[in-house]
Amino acid sequence: MRPTELLQEIRKMRFEESFSIWTEGRITQEEAARMLNVSSRTFRRYINRYHNNGLDGLLDKRLTQVSSRKAPVDEVMALVDRYKNRYNGWTGKHFHT
Repeated sequence: MRPTELLQEIRKMRFEESFSIWTEGRITQEEAARMLNVSSRTFRRYINRYHNNGLDGLLDKRLTQVSSRKAPVDEVMALVDRYKNRYNGWTGKHFHT
């Protein structure tokens, strides 16, 4: 499991805990937000997402998107082939003086 996935799972578990305590009326919304280290407005957003999509609504969607800066596979393969054919045996030290 990658560190980002682990952090998302921890956030979901902490939200479940603070949400259940908040729904029981033992703490206020501000205290529940403090437990998650977020603002009360962000906690309300989490509640809305939780009601709409369940725990999967709390996942950070940015982590599943492909970067727009990612190079196309064919371009990377052409670069690797060019490196193997032209600079065989060279290392990064040859290019940085």
